[in-house]
Amino acid sequence: MSDYGILSIIPPVLAIFLAIRTKQVIFSLLIGIFFGWLIISNWNIFDAFIATLDAIVDVFKSSGNTRTVIFTLLIGALIQLIRHSGGVNGFISLIQRKLSKSKNPKSSIQVAAGLTGFLLFIESNISILTVGTAFRPLFDKYELAKEKLAYLADSSSAPSCILFPLNAWGAYVMGLLLAYEHLDPFKTIIFSIPFNFYPILTLIMVFYLAASGKKYGPMKEFEENPIIENHYESSSHQGNAHFMIWPLVVMVVTMPVFLVYTGWDPNVSGTFSDKLWTSIGKGSGSAAVTYAVTVALIFAAIMYGVKKVLTLRSFFEQSLKGMQDMIIMAILMVLAFGIGNLCNELGTGIYVADVTSRWLSPELAPLILFVTSCFVAFATGTSWGTFAIMISIGIPLAQSVGLNPYLAVAAVLGGGVFGDHCSPISDTTLISSVAARCDHIDHVRTQLPYALLTGSIAAVLYLIVGFVFT
Repeated sequence: MSDYGILSIIPPVLAIFLAIRTKQVIFSLLIGIFFGWLIISNWNIFDAFIATLDAIVDVFKSSGNTRTVIFTLLIGALIQLIRHSGGVNGFISLIQRKLSKSKNPKSSIQVAAGLTGFLLFIESNISILTVGTAFRPLFDKYELAKEKLAYLADSSSAPSCILFPLNAWGAYVMGLLLAYEHLDPFKTIIFSIPFNFYPILTLIMVFYLAASGKKYGPMKEFEENPIIENHYESSSHQGNAHFMIWPLVVMVVTMPVFLVYTGWDPNVSGTFSDKLWTSIGKGSGSAAVTYAVTVALIFAAIMYGVKKVLTLRSFFEQSLKGMQDMIIMAILMVLAFGIGNLCNELGTGIYVADVTSRWLSPELAPLILFVTSCFVAFATGTSWGTFAIMISIGIPLAQSVGLNPYLAVAAVLGGGVFGDHCSPISDTTLISSVAARCDHIDHVRTQLPYALLTGSIAAVLYLIVGFVFT
């Protein structure tokens, strides 16, 4: 890999700048990717143009990327089937019946949205899309800001996913930790949870803001003057909450099963429990999620067919319609992967980490790991890519300075989620905007003050524990 130095941070920064100025995220990502390949191609415009096209196609060389795009289309199909069957209407009716006894229904709706995102910790995209689909009509009915819905979906999903390891996130991190023989991957994740300050504080903030109705920053303007569109497409079938709940339950239950299945190795020595945790660490999160969504689709087809709310023809028609609704999101994800691959080629994350580590001291190590992870995730738009870069730096660093490895891992994971939340080129940030049907840059602007507050508190806590644990 060539050393592009400070040039390596220009493409993601350019994409972020253009996204904020133009509010055209696809255009901004394309320009960022093109400029990056222009650097790599020694400023040859023709070569950069060809390289940009090849780079977008090469996204699909990764089976994980391809599965994620396919999963996005499949979850779109599942959501549309749930909507068409009356599952969303039934869920809304169920929530409304519960709200009828509430003295403050607006707060109750927001708490319920945050709680739904928190409980669907199996995968962040599933969580975000479910919250957006189920609660968008309620937010319109009670004149609540869609920007607040995007915040609740975004800020309840990734934090819960990283705090509960029996999912794709946990499998991925445990896979990264397998490279270090002195650490037990599952034990390391579990013991790092108390030190993972940003996700914990973010979830506290989510439920505090939802329950209290407190607002500040740009979000205040949107909450006081919400834009209500009332164009949500309802189902032609009578609402039945079971049509929504059971397919999601099937998906959530089968995902850990497929996670174990994809990583199972009968030749691993030890007890069944040892084999189980090893298989979880080695399992493919993208494969497990894709299989789980597929099983949920099959279950939904059978359930709706038995209940005579769908025919075979309408099943495929509605599935394709749901996939079409996800095309823009799939394109955004491909471009997000594309700029992430570009940053790997340029060495953006490694450059940022290297510059930051030059002024590192043992007491400041947790804080620096957290802040550096934040910058890497913000610049690259990916928390998972940040985990890969920073865990490879953080664990050896912890060994060399005598830092608690659980604290080091927590700082990396929390910083990755923090930077991902703040970045306008992050896939989860993009998905949250699409799911809530709000302007993407408005979502970034309204979420940023909340993320910065909890991130700042987390940074102070890492500074304190750095002196306590070194």
